[in-house]
Amino acid sequence: MTIRSLDHLVLTVADVDATVAFYERIGMRLERFDGDRLALRFGQQRIHLHLAGAEIEPHARRPQPGAADLCFLVEGPLDDVERELRQAGVAVELGPLDRSGAVGPMRSLYLRDPDGNLVELSEPARPIPPRPLVD
Repeated sequence: MTIRSLDHLVLTVADVDATVAFYERIGMRLERFDGDRLALRFGQQRIHLHLAGAEIEPHARRPQPGAADLCFLVEGPLDDVERELRQAGVAVELGPLDRSGAVGPMRSLYLRDPDGNLVELSEPARPIPPRPLVD
């Protein structure tokens, strides 16, 4: 068996509207699916949103807001990203810092979403070649 890529992950949130507003400010877009379900779309991935106390089955054994640590790769220079975040009123908690990720060396900024999840925005040190969707 070979794992090819991540399709989606689930965040359990205390306030769906606040979460959507935050992630839209950093470049994701709201997507509705299967009737009333909500997700945040970026590239070819999604973050599905579950309201705390009303999680959709099946779900994590102990779902709770604020327990995630997420890293997203950004397009363009991190300095531009930082400027855009500040203009949008999004506080940068830490960075830019040199880090190591799955794609190699990168520079990262750290922020918090409304539930306190750690959100890392990273600029890879070298371009990432596109990967075909089908092997």
